Amino acid sequence: MKKFKPLLVLCLAPVVAQAASIDIETPKTITAQKIEYDVKTETITTSGDTEIVNETGQRLTLTDSYLSQKGDTLSGNDIKLWLGDHVYIESDKFVHEGNETIAYKAMFTACDDCDAYGDAWEIQTSKIIHDMDDRMLRFFNPVLWTYHIPVFWLPFFEMPDPSVKYKTGFLMPDFGSTNNMGTQVNIPLYVNFSDYHDMTFTTSYLTKENPLFQLEHRLNLDHSEYRTKGAFTHNKEGENRWYIFNNDVIELGDYARASIFLERASDKTFLQKYGFYEDQPYLDSGAKIEVFGQSSYVVADAHIFQELRQSTGTYTAPSGNILPNIRATYQTAPLFKETYLTFDGDVLGISGDGTSYQRLIGDARIMSPWTLWGGNRLTASLSARYDIYNFYNTEMVDAAEFSGLKDRFLPSGYVEWSLPLFRIDSEWTQIIEPRARLTVMRETDEDQFTLNNDSAGTFLSDTTLFSDNRYAGLDLWENGTYADYGVQYSAFNTKGHTFKVFVGQTYDFYDRAETNLNSGFHNGASDYVGRLEYNNMKWLNLSTRFRLDQENLSLRHMETSAYLKMRKNYLNIGHIWSQQFIDENTMDDAINELTAGVGVQLTTRWSVRFNAVYNATENHFQRHTGGIFYTHPCYYLSLQYRRDNAVKSDYVGNTTFQFKFGMSINGQRY
Repeated sequence: MKKFKPLLVLCLAPVVAQAASIDIETPKTITAQKIEYDVKTETITTSGDTEIVNETGQRLTLTDSYLSQKGDTLSGNDIKLWLGDHVYIESDKFVHEGNETIAYKAMFTACDDCDAYGDAWEIQTSKIIHDMDDRMLRFFNPVLWTYHIPVFWLPFFEMPDPSVKYKTGFLMPDFGSTNNMGTQVNIPLYVNFSDYHDMTFTTSYLTKENPLFQLEHRLNLDHSEYRTKGAFTHNKEGENRWYIFNNDVIELGDYARASIFLERASDKTFLQKYGFYEDQPYLDSGAKIEVFGQSSYVVADAHIFQELRQSTGTYTAPSGNILPNIRATYQTAPLFKETYLTFDGDVLGISGDGTSYQRLIGDARIMSPWTLWGGNRLTASLSARYDIYNFYNTEMVDAAEFSGLKDRFLPSGYVEWSLPLFRIDSEWTQIIEPRARLTVMRETDEDQFTLNNDSAGTFLSDTTLFSDNRYAGLDLWENGTYADYGVQYSAFNTKGHTFKVFVGQTYDFYDRAETNLNSGFHNGASDYVGRLEYNNMKWLNLSTRFRLDQENLSLRHMETSAYLKMRKNYLNIGHIWSQQFIDENTMDDAINELTAGVGVQLTTRWSVRFNAVYNATENHFQRHTGGIFYTHPCYYLSLQYRRDNAVKSDYVGNTTFQFKFGMSINGQRY
């Protein structure tokens, strides 16, 4: 017979009930197949399965119980104190002292009926104290058992009970190993300040390097959120190496938002060497303010860059800092029919290495789309843009430095026509749509001022057709008249299958000042570009973009991605191939890169995943990762590896292994 001194205080009228549930004066209940109340002895006797819930929320289950009215004695069989849906303490003896429930020679588990083979894990201990004030469970001499096999022993262990969402304490450590820094043990400490404010401090011990300290801070307020993370180490070479990333978003009412972002590292290779690198070419710090209106939008931002690449090698990206960049757009209500006006403004400042320039752009555009007889669609547009530049010691395209003002006036306009033709039958809807666009621009010798600009050149693809400026930025500008034309075929059926194919070309009516042989543009007709897509909405999603030589239709460029999914298994493949030319008659090595991701669900709980980037031009893997994962309702574990073959400064390709294990209690991971 098991004995318990609970905190239940009962006041009942005389009653005998079969299969009844009795509400007590306070929020306490007893549920049993049979409940008897003895008026003389003021005791309750239950028969069969019994459940007792007290006012603090504790729930006990037992069979054939005996309970005094004052709650000073309780006896029964198979007594369990439940702390969650699958979480309970079972003990030979329960004692209640103040706000503490003490269980002697107890067993704790969060895996009740979670596995056909028995409880996945349980903790057997000489004593468990459940403190209702701080909602903590304290274990004395606990032994962890998995599937009835003892795994390890601790003299003392404590954890929050499942009702606690956040609690300060150590989290489950994880382990890693790298060929450059040896074995790494990560010990995270979680610190909770409130329901909306916490941080995680992780100490990482490495056998071949000095310790690494990591911090992640999180704060959520009513109209803002703040995120900061970073790491620091004083390595064996006596260097202080670190990084800090910060991202704050502040809502300034219904129509404005501010962002502050910081990305900084001690050097170019720290992120890569210590596993924080995510292929970013540079780090970006600054601030941004956005203002929204019903038909307008204004954003002002500033950027300070830190380059992580060894050398850019080209002037395709701005070197230096952007202080500031202000962009605004406003669209009017329809003037007539669907015709409307848009006004755009852009202010940009770039400075660094003793040089700088500021740019002011104003642009006004009128758009007038029409649907004519027979389904013909016609869109006409006129635009006027005016640029003012202020240069200081800036290297111009002729390699000379210049200080002073320059300006340019860039009027343009286009007319675009399309005609969607439909065919509908019982299953498929088919659409073929020819499309053509003529863009007329002022031809000027001042299409580009400086070598250092915000534009990254131009590359012909299906996305650059039907655009009035085919460069990535605003400093470089198209210079003359050109035409875009193509045709798209699409089909979709009632089962959700879709198929699309597009082929098009552009024709320049002017001689380009400098035509990159690998861009796909030529004087006159360009290469052909196209896109192919198929999606059956079940297990296959395929898309490819391609470019064909305009003279002999030989393949010049192709990007392909395919995603296959069957149940919980998937295969993700990406491939890029691009033929490169040194001059018109000399081919260089082609760009040939393959990416792949594979996930296989071996069982309902075991899975393996693999990802790789393979450089087929140089016949080696740039990077590959993989791992095996086990997910159980009550715990999880994984063993992963990462191989990076990059070589940069003091960083040489690194192999990392990592092991993680954790427990899950009522859906919360520990």
